[in-house]
Amino acid sequence: MKTQFKFLAVLLMIPLFFLACSKDDDPADNDLFVGTYNGTIGYNSGSTSIRTETGKVTVVKTGNNYDFKFSDGIPDLNGVQFQKNENEAVSIGNDESKYIKITAGTLKIAFTKDGAIWTADCTR
Repeated sequence: MKTQFKFLAVLLMIPLFFLACSKDDDPADNDLFVGTYNGTIGYNSGSTSIRTETGKVTVVKTGNNYDFKFSDGIPDLNGVQFQKNENEAVSIGNDESKYIKITAGTLKIAFTKDGAIWTADCTR
């Protein structure tokens, strides 16, 4: 009888091992990019020029797009679409003037829109 219980216990544990040992999730599939990044940020538009080395950018996911909330009076970037690659997300734009790259630990921005330029080189 003890042998049957041991055998039954082993049979019930086998699926747990398969679940526990499955391949880890790709961070690009999760919302690991959401949060606050700290570092150098900048903004230029006409006569307005803002740059700081102690700035913050907060990344917020809204539906399928991302919003970037800047500190220090820099206007926000909203509704940016991304293509998710392995362990990173890169913005989708018509040209290189809309570059945003996010990984779990870094944020790089060189984005131009309506004559304004946003820049960021941040980490968590």
